[in-house]
Amino acid sequence: MSNLKEKVTIVTGASSGIGAATARRLAEKGARVVLAGRNEGRLAKIVEEITTSGGIASHHVADATDFESTKTLVAFARRTYGPVDILVNNAGLMLFSYWKDVAIDDWNKMIDTNLRGYLHAIAAVLPSMLERRSGRILNMSSIAGVHVGEAAGVYGATKFFIRGITESLRKEVGVGNGIQISMVSPGVIDTGWAEKVQDETGRKIAGELNKQGIPPLSVADAVIYALDQPPEITINDIVVHPTRQDW
Repeated sequence: MSNLKEKVTIVTGASSGIGAATARRLAEKGARVVLAGRNEGRLAKIVEEITTSGGIASHHVADATDFESTKTLVAFARRTYGPVDILVNNAGLMLFSYWKDVAIDDWNKMIDTNLRGYLHAIAAVLPSMLERRSGRILNMSSIAGVHVGEAAGVYGATKFFIRGITESLRKEVGVGNGIQISMVSPGVIDTGWAEKVQDETGRKIAGELNKQGIPPLSVADAVIYALDQPPEITINDIVVHPTRQDW
């Protein structure tokens, strides 16, 4: 039997890409999944697909950059299914630009989503997990948190941040509290992210890089492997990338 069966799970950034693929895989494993994101139409469609296939899922519109919105999301999950057992901290933003472009708007968007968003979600679920001495938090990082690529200085910095807080969480709240802390670091994944880059030069770089991308399902399978472990085992870090990607 899967260790994920009937586990109440929140997936942020679940309206597309890795988040959507992960939500589907979790439901297949028997988890009770709450899909969170800002696009209600997409969320509702994915939930319909999951429930039609026999899975258990609901959606809730939430903005990861707003702590009150995140707390409301966690309260919704609790009312709907019970205390949150698993958080997949996935909502993220990747915008490429060179330092010389001084793309301050893009920088701030990534800081708000990739830093504050992750902290908000952790803060919203952690107290209950500590009280119950049980739970799992998986932070979605990136290969950019291992090696900073071209025109990805600020994005890479946000992913190094995620790597840092994940390790700190593992040591401070994982050890001795029964909470499993994990991280998955994808390489180039074909999620449509390249189309969101506003900076013209950055968009060209992203477009070329995305040609070697692998499907989101590849990352979702890694997430399932990390989470579907018994309480006494923690998978700390998984790096998944296209074979031909030279980091």
